[in-house]
Amino acid sequence: MSDARMMELEIKVAYQDDLLQVLNDSVSQQQQQIIRLEELVRLLGARIVSMAEPGGGIHQGIETPPHY
Repeated sequence: MSDARMMELEIKVAYQDDLLQVLNDSVSQQQQQIIRLEELVRLLGARIVSMAEPGGGIHQGIETPPHY
């Protein structure tokens, strides 16, 4: 194999390594964002459930009128 061909292959491998690292970083950041969003959805779901319960959430401190 010629030196020029070897150099060309080494350059391609170096670019691929760099691209792989960039993609890996991107996937890692996206996974962290997914984890944060899942936690937020879980907390919001729990808040909605607590607000739907009698005496919870926005109904707290508001008395039901006697005719109900």
